Amino acid sequence: MVGRIPVIDVMPLVDNGRLPAKAAVGEPFPVSATVFREGHDRLGAEVVLIAPDGTRRPPVRLQPQVAADRHSVDRYSAWVVPDLPGPWSFEVQAWSDPIATWQHDAGIKIRAEVDVELMFLEGRLLLERVLKSLGTAKSRAAERTIVEGAIEAAGDTSRPAEARLAQLESPELSAVLLAHPIRELLTVEGPFPAFADRPRALFGSWYEFFPRSEGAYRDAKSEKVVSGTFATAAKRLEAVAAMGFDVIYLPPIHPIGEVNRKGPNNTLTPGPDDPGSPWAIGSKDGGHDAVHPDLGTLADFDAFVARATSLGLEVALDLALQCAPDHPWVAAHPEWFTTRADGTIAFAENPPKKYQDIYPLNFDNDPEGLAQEVLRVVRHWMAHGVRIFRVDNPHTKPVQFWQWLLAQVRATDPDVLFLSEAFTKPPMMQTLGSIGFHQSYTYFTWRTAKGEVEDYLREVATESAHRIRPNFFVNTPDILHEFLQYGGPGAFKIRAALAALGSPSWGVYAGYELFEHVAVRPGSEEYLDSEKYQVRIRDWEAAEAEGRSLAPYLTLLNDVRRRHPALQQLRNLVIHPTDDEGIVCFSKTAGADRVIVVINLDPHVARDTMVHLDLAALGLPPGSTFAVHDEISGSDWRWGVDNYVRLDPREEPAHVLTVKVGQ
Repeated sequence: MVGRIPVIDVMPLVDNGRLPAKAAVGEPFPVSATVFREGHDRLGAEVVLIAPDGTRRPPVRLQPQVAADRHSVDRYSAWVVPDLPGPWSFEVQAWSDPIATWQHDAGIKIRAEVDVELMFLEGRLLLERVLKSLGTAKSRAAERTIVEGAIEAAGDTSRPAEARLAQLESPELSAVLLAHPIRELLTVEGPFPAFADRPRALFGSWYEFFPRSEGAYRDAKSEKVVSGTFATAAKRLEAVAAMGFDVIYLPPIHPIGEVNRKGPNNTLTPGPDDPGSPWAIGSKDGGHDAVHPDLGTLADFDAFVARATSLGLEVALDLALQCAPDHPWVAAHPEWFTTRADGTIAFAENPPKKYQDIYPLNFDNDPEGLAQEVLRVVRHWMAHGVRIFRVDNPHTKPVQFWQWLLAQVRATDPDVLFLSEAFTKPPMMQTLGSIGFHQSYTYFTWRTAKGEVEDYLREVATESAHRIRPNFFVNTPDILHEFLQYGGPGAFKIRAALAALGSPSWGVYAGYELFEHVAVRPGSEEYLDSEKYQVRIRDWEAAEAEGRSLAPYLTLLNDVRRRHPALQQLRNLVIHPTDDEGIVCFSKTAGADRVIVVINLDPHVARDTMVHLDLAALGLPPGSTFAVHDEISGSDWRWGVDNYVRLDPREEPAHVLTVKVGQ
């Protein structure tokens, strides 16, 4: 039933409150609702956060929004901040506000000399009610403001009415009345659920590499490529940490199938020494709970995790629920796969693509047995220090299974995070986020023009933030966008700046800093000599010594992110208009921290434009000017509402401006 003071369209709500909205410890998130009533009397509304232990945080007053259209009429909102991890909830409380009603009516009537003394009498009676409500917790200052400043003025007929009214409209009294409202006809909607994850669920810089490529070399005598190991890969971790990354993500590290193994560039004719794709999991050497013998032992993996931890890096491991034809599960549990009419097991297909080296799992024949085995595998790697999983193609498995699995893990280990790699239709992507995935790959890679960049930034920061958290990867082993193929070094800077500054979580696949950009064929997004199918030997030190590395730029971006709390949040992004179709501008604010980002999206030519700032969105007064410091170039300028910008991608395509208020 609708409450006495109707409260409708509460947000953030996921599936009408059946699932928790996304939140993170220390992250402000907005609560909004449409609140209205019959007649003309005024109302008030608040949001109350309820902590995991059931304690209630002090209420936060909901403020009316400016009605930009019919959908925002009578809309109220406020920002709240969970300060502990775990399951939170929130209530929206609305009430009839007799004080606000009196203030409105008195301001009109008394100035019009209508019912003057009656209005003052009613005001005095309301103030006396507020005074009684202070009780034992009353403040001396509040009491003095009400008694000496307001009640006396309301009853002092010797003073001019205008002077008495001014006393009752003073900012000091208004502040007291706002803090101690009279609530009549109280309506409570909720509680509605939200879950606050640890901060890494929201903010982090990811770096992906293949352990078998790190430290790999070509033997001088046999000319065979010798695989890297966990031990040699661990030597690369120091450089990754030095670039400011927080998470080191490893593709599957398990034994690779020998049956139908793929050769270089996804060919069907592998040589005897070709290593195959790590996503073709399982062989005579074991399955999802084993490590590839070429990489070392489980003890070597533990040492790798320990070294990463010592450098401040978390290890994220790929969870790919698929099998090579010679995976142990195929013989032990054929019911976990799909058998075709001719008796063969179906391999993976995405027509016209075929993956002959992979058998997809079938969750319909023995869902309980398969689910328990996957949970066992996940807990196995959790026991070896893995607290983040990047899940391969979760949209090809039942959503119900993922909801169960993630709930099982969250019940015992709520710090364990899951990243969804589901490049698919929005309903599936958002549902996966809703049922428990902490982060999601996105369509960021394919958003390159100004309009689509602005629209997508708004979407992930506002429209879908209660369901999914974006992780902006600039490239992956599967995705080399044509923007990078043909844009030159400027394109790599543009995409890195846009990802690192537009999203609190972003990611880089190794080789990005070397400007690797050659596709296997025109029109393809696959890398030539893809690391998915062969070991790639890179000379990191030579590239940096010769100035052929983007590593210093990535380091700078990650340093800026760590120093600015505003860049560590998602929901605070605001787009600002520019006059040029090749330049985008957005800002992020967190308290006193204000950052303005201006990026030339054209990697080929310099562009200039006027940038028009929404000063209110930056928390600045109209017409103000202020100092800005460019975190990239080190330059300082004076900015205001309209500002000229010129950005040359051959030099530097982005401004990252820290606002210096008062300077």
